[in-house]
Amino acid sequence: MKISGVDIRPGNIIEYDKGIWRAVKIQHTQPGKGGAYMQVEMKNLIDGRKTNVRFRSAETVERVRLDTKDFQFLFQDGEMLTFMDKDTFEQITLPSDILGDAAAFLQDGMDVVMELHEEKPISVQLPDQIEAEVVEADAVVKGQTASSSYKPAILDNGVRIMVPPHITAGTRVIVDVYEQAYVKRAE
Repeated sequence: MKISGVDIRPGNIIEYDKGIWRAVKIQHTQPGKGGAYMQVEMKNLIDGRKTNVRFRSAETVERVRLDTKDFQFLFQDGEMLTFMDKDTFEQITLPSDILGDAAAFLQDGMDVVMELHEEKPISVQLPDQIEAEVVEADAVVKGQTASSSYKPAILDNGVRIMVPPHITAGTRVIVDVYEQAYVKRAE
């Protein structure tokens, strides 16, 4: 489906320069002279390259529809991740860099959504939030105000995040996977 260059939104998958790209950030610019354009930061879903492109309103791009399938994460073997199709029970192995920084949040048995283009896996989407345990948290510094003071903590998966002063080692917390940030204390 063709769309105008100024209709691109973050998250859109487009075909550009013989590749499949995801729009990461957009900025609509209307200079005093000349026509408006959309500055789009894109990430190549095949090889991970990033680029910035200007699209004018007269330009059109092909918007790509990706198929999505439910998979379950089974295990990690070195740099390779093994997933199982929840419908056919077929297993697929992918490099861990397909997930980027989010790979640290994978948990055995976790349900994920895999995006496929022409039956080839392009990306893996984890749940937005997961539950993790704080294994190490710095002590609270006396005299700091509680309103904006966060302290560093390390989760059971080795990821370092900032948490409120009342969080101690052994506390289970909800973490935003893609922002790598504390959301709330787990119930």
